[in-house]
Amino acid sequence: MKTQAAKVIETKTSPETSTTAGSYLEALHLVERLHRRLLDVIKDEFERRDRGDVNSVQALLLYNIGDKELTASELRTKGYYLGSNVSYNVKKLVEAGYLHHARSKTDRRSVRISLTEKGRAVHDIIQALYDKHARTIQPIGGISDDDFSRLNLALGRLERFWTDQIRYRL
Repeated sequence: MKTQAAKVIETKTSPETSTTAGSYLEALHLVERLHRRLLDVIKDEFERRDRGDVNSVQALLLYNIGDKELTASELRTKGYYLGSNVSYNVKKLVEAGYLHHARSKTDRRSVRISLTEKGRAVHDIIQALYDKHARTIQPIGGISDDDFSRLNLALGRLERFWTDQIRYRL
């Protein structure tokens, strides 16, 4: 009598699974590299503008906050920030004048953050960069709307799969 675990182990060695495993690992590496490359693109944009006052991680954080007012913990739980040192970067951005922070009126333990005018200027730089990319990615990068539709569908499914792994401990 085979257990469920034995059946899973057996399917791991099938040719289809090994192809999927290779593709999955390649996708993981690409996602990781793409995020680092995005940070490099943002860094390059700020260097071109002679803006060394904010790093690429902080600029992306400011962009993702946008018009919202959030708590620091919401930055991570809602996916606006990918690092583990969110409190460090929030503190630095408050000190540098990019973020307002104020205690919540309803819960004094909670601190709400939002962009200052200085933070809004960084947000606008990133927005302009993304707008330029959106205009030029098809003619220069050769990536069509259809390509992005398929990519976004697959990435959305991957995110759901990972979320289910965490929620349901699969």
